[in-house]
Amino acid sequence: MQKIVEKPERPKPQPRRTKLVLVPILFFGGLAALFAYALQTADPSKLPSVLIGKPAPSLVLPALPGLVRDGQPIPGFGPADLNRGDVTVVNVWASWCVPCVQEHPLLTDLKRLTGVRLLGINNKDPEPGGLRFLTRLGNPFDAVGVDANGRAAIEWGVYGVPETFVVDGRGLITHKHVGPITPEIMTRILVPAIEAAKAKPKL
Repeated sequence: MQKIVEKPERPKPQPRRTKLVLVPILFFGGLAALFAYALQTADPSKLPSVLIGKPAPSLVLPALPGLVRDGQPIPGFGPADLNRGDVTVVNVWASWCVPCVQEHPLLTDLKRLTGVRLLGINNKDPEPGGLRFLTRLGNPFDAVGVDANGRAAIEWGVYGVPETFVVDGRGLITHKHVGPITPEIMTRILVPAIEAAKAKPKL
């Protein structure tokens, strides 16, 4: 009697749908790896930002209630404050952000070294958190805009506070730094980025 040998079944081809599902997973996995690498190396130039070379967001941010200097209220700011011919640095911060506390004294140093106008965006900070923060640590900002619902952070493409942007005299974002400023980052990256923005034509 002849023994019948069953042929092994051929593996069924994977549905094309499975391959399509893997594409976005691999893409976002690669993007996450890029972010992690950039943060570990403290090199913000490795973090992608679609805003570099484009106008700063056209948002009008209200002033931080109760914040005064020499008896005068510190204003909020809008697009006109970022497009008046001089370089501006915009710092996104919050009182609940521990790295913001660590970098805060360096903002005063950065302003003193470069002479830039320094604007702050107070991100999703329940009152009176932002006011207490600046009252306790000092206020280096020429204007502070309140981003109560986080919309401004989204428009500016913020990954997480603190973040710092250099805006040239035409209102274009020329540099973005993710994470807290350190003395090395200030002297090696931010100051040169500010000087490069100053050297650009204003018209």
